[in-house]
Amino acid sequence: MHPIAFQLGTWSIRWYGVCVAIGFLIGLWTASRRGLRYGLHAQQVADCGPWMIIGVIIGARALYVATYWKESFADQPLKEIFMVQHGGLVFYGGLIGAVISNILYCRIRNVPLWKFADAMAPSIALGYVFGRLGCLMNGCCYGRACDMPWAITYPASHPETRGVAVHPTQIYDSLLNLALYGFLAWLYRRKKFDGQVFATYLICYAFTRSFVEYFRGDYNTEHIHGGFFTPAQFVSAAILITGIVLFAWRKRPALQG
Repeated sequence: MHPIAFQLGTWSIRWYGVCVAIGFLIGLWTASRRGLRYGLHAQQVADCGPWMIIGVIIGARALYVATYWKESFADQPLKEIFMVQHGGLVFYGGLIGAVISNILYCRIRNVPLWKFADAMAPSIALGYVFGRLGCLMNGCCYGRACDMPWAITYPASHPETRGVAVHPTQIYDSLLNLALYGFLAWLYRRKKFDGQVFATYLICYAFTRSFVEYFRGDYNTEHIHGGFFTPAQFVSAAILITGIVLFAWRKRPALQG
């Protein structure tokens, strides 16, 4: 765990932010190159960047605040909700926020929505790889206790793990999403209808995220519903259903071509 990348005077630049920025830029660049295959101009993809940043931050922060309102925000000043630099972003919230902002972008700029979504889908998985490496450096999203040879140990000063070996859940997530990126990039070159790649991403990510959640150790017991399901697994179920419905809808013959 090494959360601080470097200092700019009194301003600490954290590895989490650096990794997220790298993932965002690489994801946007690969999507802009990929979209050329189906008639999307690179500039059309690049111009969505500011829209996506706003959507991701608002969505990721909103879901985090809603999830941890009782523990972290109910007794705090209202301004604490907006203190993103203190940490607290949820990927699913960011994904939902990004989807909404990109729908608005495509409608306003007359960009074909489902071609755009397919071009972006593999890059979402790729960007996530770097984001989870940022979590590893930051010491968040850690796993439960583990005695396997690949277990990792944070410093004894870590407030939650206290030197106990844990599952490297951030690495699990990164590797699974790297594989997902490769699969979606392969599928993109062979897709049969617009929306297929994005729908496939939703379905596959719901499974990979739910799998990794079983190894997470950073949830309070009150967040484990029924003693078994985490909040992310409940959201995964909704994302899975959305992906299946979207796949079936976009596959209809009337929507192809």
